[in-house]
Amino acid sequence: MKKLLVDCLTGKDGTTFDMGRLLWAWGVISFTGLAGYSVVYLHAAFDAVGYGTGFAGVLAAGGAALGFKAKTEPDPPAGGAS
Repeated sequence: MKKLLVDCLTGKDGTTFDMGRLLWAWGVISFTGLAGYSVVYLHAAFDAVGYGTGFAGVLAAGGAALGFKAKTEPDPPAGGAS
């Protein structure tokens, strides 16, 4: 599980943590947490369409941002990946 998280949050070299990926992950976690909070603690109606639309926007923006900066990632070590 740790290797999966590291692979998801690091650049193509597998060792350098990428701030864009970290912020994207934090955004996904907070978006989901806030939606759960509104249902469990505030007893508010959950709007699945609104949630899906907002979540799609978060995912699309994060993916686009990572795509734009892909050329700035450090290359993997010459001997191979970890």
